[in-house]
Amino acid sequence: MAASGNPVVDIHTHMYPPSYISMLEKRDTIPLVRKFPQAEEPRLILLSSELESLDVALKDPNAKLPGRPLSTHFASLAQKIHFMDTNGINVSVISLANPWFDFLDSAEAAGIADAVNKEFSDMCAEHVGRLFFFAALPLSAPVAAIKASIDHVKNLKYCRGIILGTSGLGKGLDDPNLLPIFQAVADANLLVFLHPHYGLPNEVYGPRGEEYGHVLPLALGFPMETTIAVARMYMAGVFDQVRNLKMLLAHSGGTLPFLAGRIESCIVHDGHLVKTGKVPKNRRTIWTVLKEQIYLDAVIYSEVGLQAAIASSGADRLMFGTDHPFFPPIEEDVQGPWDSSRLNAKAVSKAVGEGSGEAAAIMGLNAVRVLNLKAE
Repeated sequence: MAASGNPVVDIHTHMYPPSYISMLEKRDTIPLVRKFPQAEEPRLILLSSELESLDVALKDPNAKLPGRPLSTHFASLAQKIHFMDTNGINVSVISLANPWFDFLDSAEAAGIADAVNKEFSDMCAEHVGRLFFFAALPLSAPVAAIKASIDHVKNLKYCRGIILGTSGLGKGLDDPNLLPIFQAVADANLLVFLHPHYGLPNEVYGPRGEEYGHVLPLALGFPMETTIAVARMYMAGVFDQVRNLKMLLAHSGGTLPFLAGRIESCIVHDGHLVKTGKVPKNRRTIWTVLKEQIYLDAVIYSEVGLQAAIASSGADRLMFGTDHPFFPPIEEDVQGPWDSSRLNAKAVSKAVGEGSGEAAAIMGLNAVRVLNLKAE
């Protein structure tokens, strides 16, 4: 993928360090890791929709297994580098995969977060110039501890931002109590990589939802979760109150590029908002925020969705990603090239032209510029 001489940078690529997996193995409820006699690899169980099948599988060795196989791609640094080499990726900005530290007790969250972030920093130090990382914050800890964590990670040499879920401190990203955290992150010159985890209530998928595997929660639930979270932030004025906040949205912003116009129309036609002065004439539209404070990854798998993302934010604000180690090959060799990587690269070429300046920017140059990805 880097035949042109320009770097290919993967900004959406996850890991679970060994200490994190060990913690999940000791848990009794999601998120957790469990071993089953009928499977060679342990299973990673993250979604609430998998709880029922977990209970059944623990009692019936012939039952469908919940979760997904926890292969070496999730935890091995050597495997991450192999994936990069095999898929033509020069630089990766790795991050802890969901659900980060959201589930931890407040008393232990800060210490565990500092230790795991240090693990990521140490991994980057083993591959200088090839690896950087987004840190994760102990959001269940007191605000003072969260701010201390921000101070800690901003001084880690290879840290380039914060990966954040949509729950914030537990009440969503429009929670006023989160504003000091957003301000501290912005003042530390750290970009926020917003990533979904909680999806939508299982009821929306209907009584037969489990028959469709993970397709509905991942293909629809995750993008809608991101869209709703950012819309709430916008409606609450978060972007205006923290003007130096920069966010990178996973999965090309969910459905935000496609629905931004509808969101705008609903705002200006909402009688309550208009009559209470919440729609001033000089307000910044969501389109403006998309072009000034928001970046989008290019993990969309199709040029159709990518073109919408480009139209909403601009090709100079898009960054390539793979979502490794999720979406592994089912029938092909997992040690070879991955379709999930190839499809996203192909979407870039088809959307802006193979070998074009815009393609080079999306595939790597934007990330180098925005995240200052220089070997030091």
